[in-house]
Amino acid sequence: MEIMGIVITEEIIKITGIIIALLVAIIGHEIMHGLVAHKFGDNTAKDLGRLSPNPIVHIDPVGSILLPAILFFAGSSFLFGWAKPVPINMRTVIINRGTNGAIMVALAGIAYNFSLAIIFAIIYNMLDKPIDAIDFFIHNLVFQLVLLNTILGFFNLWPIPPLDGSQALKYFAIGNGWNGTAKWLDKVYPYGMFILIAIIATPLGNIFFAPIKWLLQILL
Repeated sequence: MEIMGIVITEEIIKITGIIIALLVAIIGHEIMHGLVAHKFGDNTAKDLGRLSPNPIVHIDPVGSILLPAILFFAGSSFLFGWAKPVPINMRTVIINRGTNGAIMVALAGIAYNFSLAIIFAIIYNMLDKPIDAIDFFIHNLVFQLVLLNTILGFFNLWPIPPLDGSQALKYFAIGNGWNGTAKWLDKVYPYGMFILIAIIATPLGNIFFAPIKWLLQILL
């Protein structure tokens, strides 16, 4: 394929689209947490410059670069990653908006990812079949934006610490007086990453990620 006289392989175009889509998905996800918290009176993320769209302040070497690269070159059927978590003072959020506010902060990134997935799915279904390199780049980028935002949004719904779903569940439990559930989630938190790795690295991953295929069939 050729763009402005430069011959570019389909693999390079595909990788470029994946990188851009992944950064849009994970960085926007974190910024949304900070934006909603800021709306509810917490200026922590803003004061630390973490509401900026500049990817440099958000990129996590492991979650944004190393892990996605390993999954890609290993031929994984899915990619995911994370950016540096945006710092939030949830105590301030709860004081101003209660536990419902805390739940909204926790789910803000997921809402962002699913919103982008739906928007770009509509765009993808309106695109014509690519006929040149530029068309292929746009087609692939939009597809990756649907795919990666769907994966990241669904993945973060899992009620396993430290994922957003567990945080939303925790504050829902606190708001309803289910203190035992909240305490249990806090106890599980130190082991959450080991649980996630065990799920992803074993056949359990096929079960946990199965609904993503269903969602993508609907969107695409």
